[in-house]
Amino acid sequence: MTEERPEQRRVTISDPQVMRALAHPARMAIMEHLSTVEGGATATECAQIAGLSPSATSYHLRELAKYGLIEEAPSRGDARERVWQAFSPSYYIESGPDADSEARAAEAALVEAHMARDSQRVRDWIQRAPDEPREWYEAAWFSDSLLQLTAEELTGLNNAIQKLIEPYRRRLRANPPAGSRSVAVQYRALPLD
Repeated sequence: MTEERPEQRRVTISDPQVMRALAHPARMAIMEHLSTVEGGATATECAQIAGLSPSATSYHLRELAKYGLIEEAPSRGDARERVWQAFSPSYYIESGPDADSEARAAEAALVEAHMARDSQRVRDWIQRAPDEPREWYEAAWFSDSLLQLTAEELTGLNNAIQKLIEPYRRRLRANPPAGSRSVAVQYRALPLD
């Protein structure tokens, strides 16, 4: 049985400067990491995730803190060590159809950065898939389906999928089963012309 932790505060971002601050591969990696680890992480720990030096990572951590996306976590006992945690484990981008051109451009840059990261994850999987254990190779799935929906049905489908995956979110699973791994699930539901 999956034991869930309570969902924490969710941040809505509408400021183009904050969107631009997030639209950086290292910052996205840091945010993802800090949103899922218990107790936060140091610049050195985040540097391993971001693929940067600790000093470069410190710069990105300060930028994320400047925009209120991360905050200092409680100390682990070593006063010299600065521990950071995500202000919220999830955020929602809200620019909307009435947003000005600056907000739309910032949102587009952030979406492009996420899509580039997601595409790289797929390329990385394809490269290493032949060396993966059979059960993981067979469990991976790519799908592309064309559906015929109303806007109301699409909203319902999106809500049902969110509800389905919610118990498996890494940040909410207190005791994941042995043999579990982090899995990137990329879901997009976009109306076509």
